[in-house]
Amino acid sequence: MTESTEWARAALARFEAPLMRYAASIVGPGLAEDVVQDTFLRMCAEDRKKIEGHLAAWLFTVCRNRALELRRAERRLQSLDEDRTENVTDSGPMHKLERKESLGRITAVMNRLPERQREALLLKVDGGLSYKEIAEVMNLSVTNVGFILHSALTKLRSSLREPERAVAWGLERSG
Repeated sequence: MTESTEWARAALARFEAPLMRYAASIVGPGLAEDVVQDTFLRMCAEDRKKIEGHLAAWLFTVCRNRALELRRAERRLQSLDEDRTENVTDSGPMHKLERKESLGRITAVMNRLPERQREALLLKVDGGLSYKEIAEVMNLSVTNVGFILHSALTKLRSSLREPERAVAWGLERSG
């Protein structure tokens, strides 16, 4: 096995699952596998020296761009075919996390966050990216990333801490 092959396998082992979850948050679980596969194919075609120092940010950027590209294409197709939109269901990329009540509540709150806050939070928590890497992926300043993450975490904490706030967000417990 060559050194390049070992490097690619190590990258796949480290980043495949977080990239799948990230892609699913953008395009849903049905297209996430295609997005991640395309991402790793691009990595293998790229000059390793150009991406090695910032591999995580590079992978998440490529994944994000490909997912957004597919999402735009999907929207164009849906607008052309009204029958298809009637059959589309929103299963939500975070659905698997709802196994336990606490994770279900977190998921519900996260899904109500603005898209930018949700994306930054997923990149930080699930992707393990630094503020600098998140800034690179989202084309923002590091300061802006910090503000977005702070706002998202503040909203999560207050919604999960205060039952009356959870009710206002539609998170009341049933049963």
